[in-house]
Amino acid sequence: MLSLDPLGLDSAMLDEARAFLRVDGPDEDPSLGAALLAAIAHAEHFTRTVLIRRPARETLCARSGWHRLHLAPVVSVTGVTGVTLEGARVPLDPDAWQKEPGSQDEAYVRILHGGTANQVEFACIAGLSESWAELPESLRLGLLRLTAHFHSHRDAPQDAGPPAAVRALLMPWRRMRVD
Repeated sequence: MLSLDPLGLDSAMLDEARAFLRVDGPDEDPSLGAALLAAIAHAEHFTRTVLIRRPARETLCARSGWHRLHLAPVVSVTGVTGVTLEGARVPLDPDAWQKEPGSQDEAYVRILHGGTANQVEFACIAGLSESWAELPESLRLGLLRLTAHFHSHRDAPQDAGPPAAVRALLMPWRRMRVD
């Protein structure tokens, strides 16, 4: 199971979206902000990449061997907790597990001593960029175009989906995953 902390909307994101969509004033900010956050979530799902750095958690079975975290890119592991069948949560010592980086900024983890835990939760900081402003230009443009699409088609149930240009801008950032 994978969970990301919600991404907060900052003024730089909203200002750039407002300028891109040529929206004057804050009247449209709630719907524009919702469209922007939906665009980021959609792009993260499509690319399999956490775009803007934030806390996240991933739960794995506590079995031996190396396991790849689906979170990517992982900046740091901030805590590891074992979870028993009864639901008790026990922090694991640093010598009870290992982490190795992969070649594509993914993280591989291995449980050495899980104790009575049948699952292990990894608390991490994950994300490609520290902030909206540090995202690569092609990603930001893809997100802005997707935001524009979501915003302008918010009441169109027969909408055919995002434009092909959005897919083209996001595709180079897509991580392949073979599980």
